[in-house]
Amino acid sequence: MRLQTHVRPAVSGVLLACALALGGWNSAYAQKRPNILWLTSEDNGPALGAYGDDYATTPNLDRLAERGQLYLNAWSNAPVCAPARTAIITGVYPPSTGGQHMRSQVRLPDGMPMFPQLLRAVGYYTTNNAKEDYNVEKPGQVWDDSSSEAHWRNRPEGAPFFAVFNFGISHESRIRQRPHEPVHNPAGVRVPAYHPDTPEVRRDWAQYYDRITEMDVQVGERLAELEEAGLVEDTIVVYFGDHGVGLPRGKRSLLDSGLRVPLIIHVPRRFRALAGEDYAEGTETAHLAGFVDLAPTMLSLAGIRPPEYMHGSAMLGPFRASPPEYLHGFRGRMDERYDFSRGVRNQRYLYVRNYAPHRIYGQFVWYMFQTPTTQVWNALNDAGRLEPPQTFFWETKPAEELYDLERDPDEVANLASSPEHQATLQRFRGVLRDHLLSIRDLGFLSEPEMHLRAGGGAPYDLGQDERRYPLSEILEVAEIATRPSISAGRELTAALGHSDSAVRYWGAVGLLIRGASAVEGALFELRRALGDGSTSVQVAAAEALGRYGAIEEDVEAAVAVLVARANLDTNDLFTTMLALNALDYLDERAAGVVDLLRELPREREGMRRQFQRYVPQLLDKILADLE
Repeated sequence: MRLQTHVRPAVSGVLLACALALGGWNSAYAQKRPNILWLTSEDNGPALGAYGDDYATTPNLDRLAERGQLYLNAWSNAPVCAPARTAIITGVYPPSTGGQHMRSQVRLPDGMPMFPQLLRAVGYYTTNNAKEDYNVEKPGQVWDDSSSEAHWRNRPEGAPFFAVFNFGISHESRIRQRPHEPVHNPAGVRVPAYHPDTPEVRRDWAQYYDRITEMDVQVGERLAELEEAGLVEDTIVVYFGDHGVGLPRGKRSLLDSGLRVPLIIHVPRRFRALAGEDYAEGTETAHLAGFVDLAPTMLSLAGIRPPEYMHGSAMLGPFRASPPEYLHGFRGRMDERYDFSRGVRNQRYLYVRNYAPHRIYGQFVWYMFQTPTTQVWNALNDAGRLEPPQTFFWETKPAEELYDLERDPDEVANLASSPEHQATLQRFRGVLRDHLLSIRDLGFLSEPEMHLRAGGGAPYDLGQDERRYPLSEILEVAEIATRPSISAGRELTAALGHSDSAVRYWGAVGLLIRGASAVEGALFELRRALGDGSTSVQVAAAEALGRYGAIEEDVEAAVAVLVARANLDTNDLFTTMLALNALDYLDERAAGVVDLLRELPREREGMRRQFQRYVPQLLDKILADLE
C-alpha cells in the first residue's frame, strides 16, 4: 500500500510541501500508519487510581495505564484551558506567539500551521469532538471535522485517523453545579494545606472526584468503540487532562497544583518500535513532558520530522529526542484580570518568577468566584479567621518562589530565601532567563502595547524583530522593577524618560510596586507620564499616583486619566481593561467618580463574543466595592 500524498482541496499545497520537507513519510511506515486517539479531560490533575490516589474511582483509566505508560511529571504549560490548548495545537510556547492571555485571538505567522494540518497533508483523517478554544486564529482548515458529531468512524476507507474526544464533565463549572448528591464521601477528602477545612471545601473536592469518575466512564465508552471496531492493535491511545483541578489555587495557579496533569500513552504491539526502549506496558516514567511536546510527538508518530520552530520535542516515534531537563510554564491575563508570572520545574524543584508581585494570588476573577470554595475561603480571610498557609492566596506575591516538590507537594514552604537553596535559586534564575530570551517572550509588553506594535500582523513576527522588540533591554528593567527588595528608585525614575515605551512602562510599574516613598521621589516624572504617548505607561503611572500620591491634585489627575482610558468608546479593549484593573485597586480614592463609572460604555459593536463580559464584570466589581 502506497502512502497517499495527494492534498485535499481544503489543504494548501504549501502544507504538503512543509510536511514532506520536514521529513516526509518515513519509509518504515509505507505499509501501515498508526491511528491516534486522543482522550482529553478538563480541569483535573492526576487524581486517578493509577496515580496512587486511593480516593479516586477510575477503573477505565487505571486499566489503560496497566497496558500503557504513565507519565509522573507531565505539565500543562499554562494553568488554564485556552493558553494550554494553544501550546498543544502549535507546539510553540504561547508567550512567543502572543497567545498567552486567556481568550485572546492573535494571528499566527505565515508558515506556522497547526499540527493537525500537517497530519492532514499526508493523508490523516483528523477530527475534533469538539472543544477548540485556541488563543490563536486558525490558519485555514485545521480539521476534517470539528463538531459534536466528529468521529473517526466517518473517515474515508483506508485512511488513518487522528481523533480527539474532549470530556467537559470534569470542568470547573461542573464541580460547583448544584444540586448534586455526593458519591464520594466528603469526610474522606484530603484537604490540601492551602485550603481551609470547611464543609463547602470538602463538598467541592468530593464533587470533583465524582466528576472524574463520570469522566472515566466516558473514557471507557470511547475505548470500547475502538475495541468493537477491531482497531485496538492499530491505534495509539493518548489520555491527558488539560491543566490542574478546577478549584482556586489549582486552575489558574502557576504551581504544580495548576500545571501537573495526568498523561497515559498506550502503544499497541504492532507499533511498539515507535515507543522507544524504555516503554513497557504497565510502567511509569519520570521523564518530564510538557504540552509543547505533544504536537512534535504526534508528527513523529506519523513519520513527519517536527518543524524547527516548534519549541517542544518528540517523546515517541522516529524523531524522538532526549527528555527535557526543565519544563516551563506561564500565566498571563486570566479572563478580566491582568497578571504575569513565569515558572520552571525539574524533577524536584519548582521555581516561579512573579512579574506582578503587587497583585495578590487570588485576584477577583468573576468566574472563579462562582465556586463555593472560593467564596467561603475569601469570606474567612476577610473575617481574619485564617492562619498561614491558608492566608497566602489572599496576599501579594513574592518576587520569587521555590518549592521542593518531593518534601512539600502542597507547595506552601517557599524556599527562595533559604540560605541552603541559593545555588538552586541561582540556577533556576539562569534557566528562566535563557528561556525567555530564547522563545522571545512577548509578555514583557502590555497586551495593548503588543497589539499596537504588531500593527495587525502576527505578534510572533514582532517578537522575532529585535529592532521592534528589544527584549534584552526591556527584560533588564523589568527584572529590577519587579524585585521590590532592590532599592532602585533612581534607575526606575530614569526609565520613565527612556525612548522605548515598554521600558517606560516597567519604570512606572516598578515605582508602583515600591509604594509611597518611591512615588514621592518621582512625582515630576510620574506627572509627566500621565500624558505619555503610550496608554499603557499612562495607566501604570496613574495607578502609582492614584494609590500612593500624597497630594490631592495628583490623585485627582491620576483618577481622571484612568477613567478616560477606561472608556471603551475611545480606547481599545485591552487598554480599557488595563485601566479598569488599575481603578479597582484605588478603592476609596476613586469614590468621587462613581457616577462617571456608571456611565462608562460596557460593550462595543463587533466585539468578539469571548470578550463581551470582561468590561461589565470589572465595572460591576469596582462599583460594588465603592457603593
